[in-house]
Amino acid sequence: MQKAYIFLILFLIACHSDHTINNPSPAIEFGQPVKVNLIGYSGNSMEPFIHRDGTILLFNNLNAAPENTNLHWATKINDTTFQYQGEIGGVNSPDLEGVPTLDNLGNLYFVSLRNYATTLSTLYKCNYLNGVATNVELVTGLSKLQAGWLNFDIEISADGQKAYFVDAQFGQTSIPLSADLVIAEKNGVHFQRLANSSEIMKNVNSPQLEYAACISENQLELYITRLVVPVNPAIPSEILVSTRQHTNEAFSTPTKIQTITGFAEAPTLAPDQKTLYYHKKEGDKFILYLVRKK
Repeated sequence: MQKAYIFLILFLIACHSDHTINNPSPAIEFGQPVKVNLIGYSGNSMEPFIHRDGTILLFNNLNAAPENTNLHWATKINDTTFQYQGEIGGVNSPDLEGVPTLDNLGNLYFVSLRNYATTLSTLYKCNYLNGVATNVELVTGLSKLQAGWLNFDIEISADGQKAYFVDAQFGQTSIPLSADLVIAEKNGVHFQRLANSSEIMKNVNSPQLEYAACISENQLELYITRLVVPVNPAIPSEILVSTRQHTNEAFSTPTKIQTITGFAEAPTLAPDQKTLYYHKKEGDKFILYLVRKK
């Protein structure tokens, strides 16, 4: 009886320990993928982002040579059809510009390699309106400021107060040696890494590559891309979702969105918080798809 009582106490302690947050996220079921049509555009489309008012699609073309990666925009006809409008004015350069993300105030954040050699930083912001960017400036407080480390994507929260981005270490190739997600909070006009970022992301980050974060408007759902290292063409990337009950809690262990198959990356939620866009490789080209929560 005494042994049984001790066992019961140990079981209850275990059930109320931090171990419980390692449970997988509750299943969020999605329907079958639907291809997105970009009228007037036939190139690669990657890193989609739906404007906070739902009327505009932002994206970049191929993020590798031989193309010059630039930011583009299109206007919405319906959920699966957009009219291409061209490159975003005032923001592109001869270097890479990609991974657009907006907050509710129209602040556009993106990745650019334009000054990495001198700043060791890659994240920028500007004002965005109707396909035109103004007041482009470097975002401080996010980069490690160490050679070989690079932030190759960023997601800004709807309220503009949190940045979800990746710390990636590179060696001699274009494939990262490591990539983990980090959270920073806005402090005045700058950002500062959260002291408990590693704790919040402890069930999300792994020895694999985690990147391309997408955060829901209430910041309780986190969508990510994960790629196994060493990279194996037979093992495609996965899009996963992690959840939590409160914004001060750690995210739970991510679960794969089963209906998304093939080499798929860069999820982004539409304003309805039910429609998830992403890019997928088909043949030698990247195109956009969407799935909807059931």
